[in-house]
Amino acid sequence: MAAGVRASWTVGLGLLPLGLAFGLLVSQSGFAWWWTPVFSFVIYAGSMEFLAISLVTGGVAPLSAAVTGFLVNFRHIFYGLSYPVSAVRSPVAKAYGVYALTDETYAILSSHRGATWTQPKVMAVQAFCQASWVLPGIVGALVGAALPMDIEGLDFALTALFVVLAIEAMSARRDVLLPVVAVVTGVVGLLISRDQMLLIGLTLYFAFLVGRFLWDRRKDAGCGAASPGSSFPGSASADGDPEKGDAS
Repeated sequence: MAAGVRASWTVGLGLLPLGLAFGLLVSQSGFAWWWTPVFSFVIYAGSMEFLAISLVTGGVAPLSAAVTGFLVNFRHIFYGLSYPVSAVRSPVAKAYGVYALTDETYAILSSHRGATWTQPKVMAVQAFCQASWVLPGIVGALVGAALPMDIEGLDFALTALFVVLAIEAMSARRDVLLPVVAVVTGVVGLLISRDQMLLIGLTLYFAFLVGRFLWDRRKDAGCGAASPGSSFPGSASADGDPEKGDAS
């Protein structure tokens, strides 16, 4: 287990300020401090927890909130493809592994590809990351509840978080089309319905990503079919005569 903590302590340090900011935001948004661990245990998805506060205080319908949560966290489905499933054998550990798979734990587990992952080590990584998020959140909530005045601008923490995530994504893959499409879908969502802008924008962007994936897959399949040696009308036959087709 100590090896798992050593592999994740730097990520845990990065979670501390975010957890504190989330706890402060919960208290400053009018919730009792104990709602912070409730959010963190029930949802346990950093960006979605910030977003959930806005959804709850904004009176968003449960169905819209559920769809928004699905679209925001849809990437976690693909995280599971790199999860060391073979190392986790206990049903209880597997259930916790699915629940506690976040961006941070995925980064740790996928970046150490040469490491020998064992069940205690994997569980230590995930438990340490969750503790690094939940405990600072509780501290931040208690501090926020004890402050005699409201702190302005904490609701901008969600916007700042997504800006940082967008910058990191652009650094990893310089695809200018993606942020352009994101802005366009957001504007379209705003024009259609100001109250449902986020849901409409995310749905349109999700549809674009799926359509682009299918298009690229079809294009790659077409290129493979057109590779040398394929049988096309007018292509050279086995004896070198371009006018003869396949004799079979």
